[in-house]
Amino acid sequence: MAQVTIHVQPRPYQARIENGLLARAGALLAELLPQSSRVFVVTVSPVRRRWGAKLARSLAAAGFKPQIIQMPDGEMAKELRTIEKLAEKLVRLGADRKAVLIAFGGGVVGDVTGLLASLYMRGVELVQIPSTVLAQVDASVGGKTGVNLGAGKNLLGTFHQPRAVLIDPNLLRTLPNREFRGGLYEALKCGIIGDLDLFLRFEQKRAKILKRDPVELEGVIAQSVKLKAEVVSADEHEGGLRRVLNLGHTIGHALEAETGYRTLRHGEAVAWGLIAATSIALAVGRTDSVTAGRIADAVLGLGRLPELKVNPRKILARLQSDKKTQGGVVHFVLPREIGKVEVAADVPENVVIAVVEKLHRLSRGRMGKLDLSIDDF
Repeated sequence: MAQVTIHVQPRPYQARIENGLLARAGALLAELLPQSSRVFVVTVSPVRRRWGAKLARSLAAAGFKPQIIQMPDGEMAKELRTIEKLAEKLVRLGADRKAVLIAFGGGVVGDVTGLLASLYMRGVELVQIPSTVLAQVDASVGGKTGVNLGAGKNLLGTFHQPRAVLIDPNLLRTLPNREFRGGLYEALKCGIIGDLDLFLRFEQKRAKILKRDPVELEGVIAQSVKLKAEVVSADEHEGGLRRVLNLGHTIGHALEAETGYRTLRHGEAVAWGLIAATSIALAVGRTDSVTAGRIADAVLGLGRLPELKVNPRKILARLQSDKKTQGGVVHFVLPREIGKVEVAADVPENVVIAVVEKLHRLSRGRMGKLDLSIDDF
């Protein structure tokens, strides 16, 4: 079992990664939680149908009496209305201040349940058991919670660290292929940010990763979690260093919001955002063409991405409401080389517009490779 410690105050916690871990979830939580804890599992229908009984048996065998609460599936459920409805259910089920909420699902379930746990009775315990690649490599670790507004993604949220994160890569066996690939972009992002070996793993072992090889998947997840844990431990509340984890998310979030959270999965939006950030870095001289080409090849090598049909100026306008915009200035995380990024606040608007236009052409197959230079602007 791989174990990664997230060093946050006042209580560090561990992410445990192992194939088959779900069957031992109850026993592991019994070591951390009082036996009298009332456990409430928040999940969605597909996860409950495939894996709910196994988790329930594991919890029951450890002496817990879990109650299952089902929430709507999909990004559209990330709204305050969902939080209110779930909280009302908790009240009806008799949940008190010693309740433990288990987020059992993907990134949406983790974000919503995390926010619910931070608000209910002014804060109750949270456990993350992520069931998607995206949630396992990224969303379940670090304590970020949030819901969306019409103006943008994750604009309402809190920091609420879980008691534990239990990651079972076996859960990915039943994940639809599009969801599976979507999560891999977040892992690839970790490699670009600060783990050359992880990036090389994607370059050299791509076929095995895409075939869901258990050893390769466990390795990818463990390396991604380790990188995120190091960043979060150094900057829990995104005061500085943690901003690097937003690589690909500035334009990615804008693309999601502009398409109404219906056209792009989150990971796909991040994928286009990674290419956008790389294109910007190349255009303004922050990186070189070889590095840009490797990043683009790694992203596009994981599968075809949905076509982009967006107005570049509307994307630019949405960036003004992004959480990373300060004093009206948009901050971009840009790759300098594989394993090293920087935060830039001096990207010209015409560069952003040109890059989004180039993404549109690339998504329609009208552009074989990234071909940007400062001379284009």
